[in-house]
Amino acid sequence: MKDKLLKDKVFLKKLLQLTLPIAFQQLMLASVAAADAIMLGSIEQNSMSAVSLATQIQFVQNMVLMAIVAATSILGAQYWGKKDKKAMNDIFCLSLRLSGFVSIFFFAGCIFFPRVLMLLFTNEEVLISIGIKYLRIAGWSYLLTGISQCYLTMMKVSDHASVTAKVSFATVMINIGLNAVFIYGLFGIQSMGAQGAALATLISRIVEFAVCILISFRKGYIHPYLSGLFKRNKLLSKDYYKCMLPILGASLLWGVGFTSYSAFMGHMGTEAAAANSISAVVRDLICCMCNGLANGGGILVGNELGAGNLKNGKLYGDRITKLAFICGFSSTAVMFLLTPAVLKFVHISDEAHKYLLQMMIIMSIYMIGRAVNTIVINGIFAAGGDTMFDLYSLIVTMWGMAVPLAATGTFWLHWPVWIVYSCTCLDEVGKIPWVMVHYKKYKWVKDLTR
Repeated sequence: MKDKLLKDKVFLKKLLQLTLPIAFQQLMLASVAAADAIMLGSIEQNSMSAVSLATQIQFVQNMVLMAIVAATSILGAQYWGKKDKKAMNDIFCLSLRLSGFVSIFFFAGCIFFPRVLMLLFTNEEVLISIGIKYLRIAGWSYLLTGISQCYLTMMKVSDHASVTAKVSFATVMINIGLNAVFIYGLFGIQSMGAQGAALATLISRIVEFAVCILISFRKGYIHPYLSGLFKRNKLLSKDYYKCMLPILGASLLWGVGFTSYSAFMGHMGTEAAAANSISAVVRDLICCMCNGLANGGGILVGNELGAGNLKNGKLYGDRITKLAFICGFSSTAVMFLLTPAVLKFVHISDEAHKYLLQMMIIMSIYMIGRAVNTIVINGIFAAGGDTMFDLYSLIVTMWGMAVPLAATGTFWLHWPVWIVYSCTCLDEVGKIPWVMVHYKKYKWVKDLTR
């Protein structure tokens, strides 16, 4: 099978054309968090930690938005394979309505209740104060994020993945450039610290939003009809919610659980919070390839299933699963190789430095599970509408094991930081056998189009 995979030039070309731009886009998005951490960390450790905790609010928002864009991608990929542009427009309009509502909700929370939100993640007053200032500016950008993501998702599934990479690259360059200006106080502008990072994020999101709308008017792109925003396709909406609701449940379980991991570290002191902030940035950077393969592979499988080529969709799924394990072990190797450089580069206290070394070693093993599960569950299973499995697996592995153990170690048994951090990584590694057993049942091989 390995020889056939490598010799199938059509498959490899399609996969690379989807995966590489999406992985690059993911890398660009992760680079913003890395730039924030590096620039704020070079000024003050507490600013870096506070912003890392504050951005967990957007992380939770992104979990909800992820369910919306995932359902859009699943049905969009299948209907694009079927060449049904009317259905594509209906899906687009439905996703815009939902993401607009979600964006307003999170915007209101950040603007009117920032202190309450920060108290969820830390009891350190110095971190809370900085986080409040950050959220009151960054919250405005949350109004635009969901809308932009819907536009970018429709571009990906309609053979314009490379354009989304270019948009993300331009947006990130603007964000990082403005970060330097506002955080360090360049060109005569007063240094703004964490508030500067928030302002840079807001401006870059405004640019991204405007560019997405302008591009959608170009020939060959999907642009939502204004009338479609106020009409509901009942059959398509039913299919959409059938895909989205399990993903939403899984996203919220995963998002809240993952956010609670940051909260546990935040309650173990500023040094643990700082180390966790840096390890999270490194993790997100390395995960870009597996995220790209999950998105690109899912679209490729979805195109085949929507076109009625179920046998080909199953074959593509088998090949992408093999690539998932290769990606996982490669990510582990990269994490080990990067650890000395990361430890040498960051400027944190000696205690935080010790915690970071422990976290990097633990995360190296975690990366195998993260890559395989992301690609198979979020890519292949989702492509055929098999979205309930993710929900079940998170209830058992994350909320049945990882979160309770980490919470117990943090608040009652007072375990060392490295043990609590290990508990937060249990769910991904322990889930692999269950995932592969479910994969072999091939329940995901379905044509969802009407």
